[in-house]
Amino acid sequence: MAGENASRFTRLPVGWDTSNDDYEYVPLKLPKEVSRISASLRLAISAEFHGWELTRLRLYPDGSRRVLLRRRKTGRHIPEPTVR
Repeated sequence: MAGENASRFTRLPVGWDTSNDDYEYVPLKLPKEVSRISASLRLAISAEFHGWELTRLRLYPDGSRRVLLRRRKTGRHIPEPTVR
């Protein structure tokens, strides 16, 4: 049962394709406690300094959000974005 819950939270929503070989993708889950303004500022900082762009966003009835970010693949290591 615990494995079912873990896979439910890590898989992407239907229709969110990440098969493009030119880009790397990172899914994020934003809890309902994160305000819209705070989320947009944090994502803008990730875009500005790490090259991420917003690909998909889904807002759920409980107020949480699922976000899919992408960036072109590079040979150097760039940390993945976090929203805390």
